[in-house]
Amino acid sequence: MSKEWNISPPWPECESQARAWQVHPLIAQLLYNRGLDGSNYRAFLQPQMTDLLDPQTLPGAMAAAEYIVGALHQQQKIVLYGDYDVDGITGTAMLWHLLSLAGGHVDWYVPHRLEEGYGINVESIHKLQQDGARLIISVDCGITAHAAAAQARELGMELIITDHHTPQSELPDCRQIVHPTALGPSPNPHLCGAGVAFKLAWAVAQKLSNSAKVSSSLREFLLNVLGLAALGTIADVVPLIGENRIIARFGLAGLPNNSIVGLQALIESAGLTGSKINAYDVGFKLAPRLNAAGRMGHARLALELLTRADATRAGEIARYLEEQNRARQSLERKIVAQARDMVRHQEMDRPGCRAIVLADENWHAGVIGIVASRLVDEFHRPTVLVSLANGVGQGSARSVRHFELDLALQQCREFLLSFGGHRMAAGLKIATLQLPAFREAFITQANNRLTAADLQARLELEAEIPLRTLDEQTVRTIQEMRPFGMGNPTPRLASDWLELVGEPRLVGASKDHLQFSVTDGQVQRRAIGFGLGSLMQELRDHRRCRVAFEPIINDFRGFPAVELQALDLQFPQ
Repeated sequence: MSKEWNISPPWPECESQARAWQVHPLIAQLLYNRGLDGSNYRAFLQPQMTDLLDPQTLPGAMAAAEYIVGALHQQQKIVLYGDYDVDGITGTAMLWHLLSLAGGHVDWYVPHRLEEGYGINVESIHKLQQDGARLIISVDCGITAHAAAAQARELGMELIITDHHTPQSELPDCRQIVHPTALGPSPNPHLCGAGVAFKLAWAVAQKLSNSAKVSSSLREFLLNVLGLAALGTIADVVPLIGENRIIARFGLAGLPNNSIVGLQALIESAGLTGSKINAYDVGFKLAPRLNAAGRMGHARLALELLTRADATRAGEIARYLEEQNRARQSLERKIVAQARDMVRHQEMDRPGCRAIVLADENWHAGVIGIVASRLVDEFHRPTVLVSLANGVGQGSARSVRHFELDLALQQCREFLLSFGGHRMAAGLKIATLQLPAFREAFITQANNRLTAADLQARLELEAEIPLRTLDEQTVRTIQEMRPFGMGNPTPRLASDWLELVGEPRLVGASKDHLQFSVTDGQVQRRAIGFGLGSLMQELRDHRRCRVAFEPIINDFRGFPAVELQALDLQFPQ
């Protein structure tokens, strides 16, 4: 499918502000695109740990911390009830390490994705009460768990809910809620579950230290678990701006030397030992391994890896997660192929159908969320996939810009048994008999809210620049804007018209990558276009093109050179 290039308009004050900020005009444009100005651009380029917001800015954190410390002093049994994704696992792990360090009687519980589903369930509350739990602390779940909260209160247990997902108009009745938006505004409404857990851990550390300045041992602990917060923050795809950027940047920097044995085993299994770890490594190497256990079976192994496991056990679990991740990848490819055929057979890719809703009895419920993301990338429509079993379906939904999933599912709630999530990703349960009605209602929501333009494949490009202005120092400054992610995307640029130099060639094992060189008459740059091999003949025929690209530095053999990682090409009409 041809892509529409959407190039951000030039900032009229770019040149003057670049001089005032003493940066390249391209850097000024990129900062402007991210909503930065003279008061905060330097904090973005040079973030500091001291810019982290105090935990008292997180609604509910200080009150929850005070109660938790009281429970610690009374030696009450505390159970951390975590979600089964990376966000929940890492948040649960950091609180477990803190409460264990404080001498607490602490355990954790994570539900089975397929048998129990998302969130706190009433049955597990009963089980935990029978096992002696006095205080339950949820991590990355619970903000809509009204029945479970009522059950905990009836059984004489206290429940503290820590979450970041979209709350309903009425909140659960529990001891305390810790949430960036449910209790009122906060300076960082974009905290993920692990970010909320980190701030709560910091608040508990303050209470244990009887001071806003925590003890040296607890400060060292917080710096260490910042790596877990970074994993959750990046994996949950929350905006990497403001405080989240600080968590991600400094947490990533500390991962290679993190003292958690299981985390080092995970890093080793991903082939990253001794390497600088970036957001790509988290998203495509570390997070999939942690998620594999929950997707293919039970997430408790991933949580054991990051909590109790010694070196021997950590190695065993890391190897098992690697095997599970490979199995997940194979299953994912199979379901993607099936779902793609169903979309076309049922004509859900036609212009008049602006959403995809599919279901199958043979789909693994732990994998369909990833498959839904693949379909969104291919068909550019909000997608709901449902795994059916025994008259009930478990579904995963992924969205596109301009379509808020949580609001759309609210409008379709009469057809659902339950649902939860946020604007771009959500989960649901549905009776099989309700699928046709839900499909019609959800597609109607999409048809009413999305335009034909929203379904067009788009490349969001941040500036059009002359090739000669892109020097090594500027590209290295762009690299200092890492970690990239939601809210701070990898800068993608457009060139002006360039001439082909020499002959392009196909590279890679499958010969589907395009390698070529271009010039603007003053400088020459090499380019590599992964998966763009189909454009080679057109490039040869025209010998002139514009390039949409990400700028990179190739340090091959110690000779750094600016190159273009091509995303798309345009040719003269």
